[in-house]
Amino acid sequence: MNDRQLLLMAKDASEKAYAPYSRFFVGAALECEDGSVYTGCNVENAALGSSMCAERVAMYKAISEGNQEFKRMAIYCDSESYCMPCGACRQVMGEFSEELELLCAKGSGSYVSYKLSELLPHAFKFRDF
Repeated sequence: MNDRQLLLMAKDASEKAYAPYSRFFVGAALECEDGSVYTGCNVENAALGSSMCAERVAMYKAISEGNQEFKRMAIYCDSESYCMPCGACRQVMGEFSEELELLCAKGSGSYVSYKLSELLPHAFKFRDF
């Protein structure tokens, strides 16, 4: 799968987002090492702490299906800025792959690529204790 195909899957997932409060519709597509792909969209709730980001939805879907080896993730929102993962999502990603490649897109279709370790240096890890 190439970058554009993965980004298109993230864009398609963003169209399923439930974001009546922020109106920020995010989609994510997570490619696993075995080639499988899991998508997710953000799901908001009036009790904001109960909301879930698209990135974690995709990761939790993969994990619930027994897949914990991640290769890269595309993140899309129809916005003027690149759609970057929040700190909580970065921490969850870091639990599984510090070198996960992140393709962060914006509405124009352009994107940037980062390794998770660039966005979350010195991540908190239980194994460090």
